[in-house]
Amino acid sequence: MAKVAFLGLGVMGYPMAGHLVKAGHEVTVFNRTTAKAEAWAKEHGGAFGVTPKEAVHGADFVMCCVGNDDDLRQVCIGENGAFEGMAADTIFVDHTTVSAKVTAELYDAGKAQGIAFVDAPVSGGQAGAENGVLSIMCGGDEASYGAAEPVMQAYGRSIKRLGESGAGQLTKMVNQICIAGLVQGLSEGLHFAEKAGLDGRAVVEVIAGGAAGSWQMQNRYETMIDDEFEHGFAVDWMRKDLGICLSTADEVGASLPVTALVDQFYKDVQKQGGGRWDTSSLIKRLRAMG
Repeated sequence: MAKVAFLGLGVMGYPMAGHLVKAGHEVTVFNRTTAKAEAWAKEHGGAFGVTPKEAVHGADFVMCCVGNDDDLRQVCIGENGAFEGMAADTIFVDHTTVSAKVTAELYDAGKAQGIAFVDAPVSGGQAGAENGVLSIMCGGDEASYGAAEPVMQAYGRSIKRLGESGAGQLTKMVNQICIAGLVQGLSEGLHFAEKAGLDGRAVVEVIAGGAAGSWQMQNRYETMIDDEFEHGFAVDWMRKDLGICLSTADEVGASLPVTALVDQFYKDVQKQGGGRWDTSSLIKRLRAMG
């Protein structure tokens, strides 16, 4: 078993770090709000550090799941950042969804110090983190990924290296692009069923096993019908991710017309006060339109 530091105890990181303890690893955590780190340590029997530098001292692996590019940069190379406290040959695994640009920056910064950096964004939401069944898409040096994969198995069900540094983040962008279109399509279908006087639940029972079926349909149709949107990834975070997708698309020359449109639909949801609603709340926008 390994000595592991986990940086960032949000709705994803808190249970992910807990799974590491259950798997037998020695875990020290850091969170920007120290009280939360203390609470985690009390619940799981691990330790906590008041700075990233302190938390990573002596660690073999450092896992991280924070909010955005700036958060990640701060926790890695800011004052009392993790890289200051990491020894050469330590492996840093970033589970945050960020731009490929900051990934490249931190990969190079780590390499200069002999630190390996693996980008490993996750999919599966809060439920996936709590149940330890996340999908993890990785980029980075093959040897570093190979060493880190057994540790990630504590909370990952599907873990795969897609290529060199940045490939994990690019794959996560593909994931978010696909989700955006799927949720809008499902929202329109259920909205149409409502307007046409159909029983939405009965409709989904018939179509879910065919070509229209998806994870979103299976896991979100009932709460969408019931107008409940406190069950998953928040609109604010989805817009952050789609912004990364659209910016990167410009850089690589990809055309994402549907993604750009759905991003604006999510902006409308934010204007409705739904920034913290889950992504399936696109149907509320349609209902508000009449």
